[in-house]
Amino acid sequence: MNNITTDYTMEMFKEYGDVVTPKQLKQMLGNKVGTNKIYKLLRNKEIYNKKIGSNYIIPKISVIEYLMKN
Repeated sequence: MNNITTDYTMEMFKEYGDVVTPKQLKQMLGNKVGTNKIYKLLRNKEIYNKKIGSNYIIPKISVIEYLMKN
C-alpha cells in the first residue's frame, strides 16, 4: 500500500474513530454489503478484528487494508 493511497483512505474515513463497530464497517463499505456478509468477513478474519464477549473490535486500519487488497 503506498503512502498516497493510505493518506487518501485515512482522509476518507476521518469521521470514524481508530476502532469501528460492525454497523460502522457496513457504512464504510457503502451500505451495499449486507449484514450477513459483514459478519462473515469478521468471522473468517478477512477483516482483522477481535471479539470481546459478543462485541467485535475492528481497527480502522484493518478496514483500509481490506479495501486496498480487494
